[in-house]
Amino acid sequence: MSFSACAESSLCFAAATAKPHSVKSNGASMLSYGLRAPIDRYGGVLSTSRKSNRIVAEAGKGLTYRDAGVDIDAGSELVRRIAKMAPGIGGFGGLFPLGDSYLVAGTDGVGTKVLLAFETGIHDTIGIDLVAMSVNDIVTSGAKPLFFLDYFATGHLDVDVAEKVIKGIVDGCKQSDCVLLGGETAEMPGLYKEGEYDLSGCAVGIVKKDSVINGTNIVAGDILIGLPSSGVHSNGFSLVRRVLAQSGLSLKDQLPGGDITIAEALMAPTVIYVKQVLDLVSKGGVKGIAHITGGGFTDNIPRIFPEGLGAVIYDGSWEVPVVFKWLQEAGKIEDSEMRRTFNMGVGMVLVVSPEAANRILENKGETEKFYRMGEVVKGNGVTYS
Repeated sequence: MSFSACAESSLCFAAATAKPHSVKSNGASMLSYGLRAPIDRYGGVLSTSRKSNRIVAEAGKGLTYRDAGVDIDAGSELVRRIAKMAPGIGGFGGLFPLGDSYLVAGTDGVGTKVLLAFETGIHDTIGIDLVAMSVNDIVTSGAKPLFFLDYFATGHLDVDVAEKVIKGIVDGCKQSDCVLLGGETAEMPGLYKEGEYDLSGCAVGIVKKDSVINGTNIVAGDILIGLPSSGVHSNGFSLVRRVLAQSGLSLKDQLPGGDITIAEALMAPTVIYVKQVLDLVSKGGVKGIAHITGGGFTDNIPRIFPEGLGAVIYDGSWEVPVVFKWLQEAGKIEDSEMRRTFNMGVGMVLVVSPEAANRILENKGETEKFYRMGEVVKGNGVTYS
């Protein structure tokens, strides 16, 4: 994402969408906006609901993302209004022409997952989340990340905590095979509570113009291949925190149905898919890639389809992590709400030719997991069967 967006229900602002028509022939770049998941703190929370912080739990009514203070529909409306001022929307990353290549940029944060970092004292992995949210966006265009910039803001600088956060960022860059080029540390007394901080970052990568993955050649009959997530990643934590509060459990308690604590399940760092995705792209047959963040399958997969195409997702075709089963049961959350808020165990979806799908599934390594989770069909949106 770009333009101060963060990882929970945010706006993507980027230099140019991955769609070819969005780059002018004279080499000028265009703005690309796409709803992904809230703009937390800096960009203004996408929370137009005026509900109080009290948990609303009417009899027989499950929690929703809107109950938790995040209104995806309001965000979509803002994107539509922005599109009137800056046409050319929808990409996960922004493309800027440079010779025979494009620079691909994306920016993001980690949403309200930072609040759990404060509560748990786990600060050494939140930086991995920060890097992941941006590099996973730009790799959807087939771009190799080159460098990353971070922004760390706090009311009072705790050097030990900041060091742990930056260590995570360095680890994330290593996993992405990119350089931590620089960043900014901002100490702003009065703006944050004691012990709190916020993060944002920006990744820039590069891809040859004739190698851009943009979805334009996707056709009905192509296959959806899912790559497993590590859990919640960095989206939906406003709803996660509401469910946790309603459940009566604490972060130190064991995850119901699991063998780790709730804190360990929720703080698991976001998977960085860069090397895995670029390896698959290099072998051919990959036509489109969707990073499953805020908006889940419902909103993210259709973003890479040409007009007139949709997807059928096969229920039960992948492993749903225990943490999502607990969240749904404890929050009485409807299936449709889960699929539009969380990644449900699949953090990246590749649209590939049937031949490529067979090759990927037949040649996967012993430790690799790929899910044949659906197919492209004529129509619109995402349905489940």
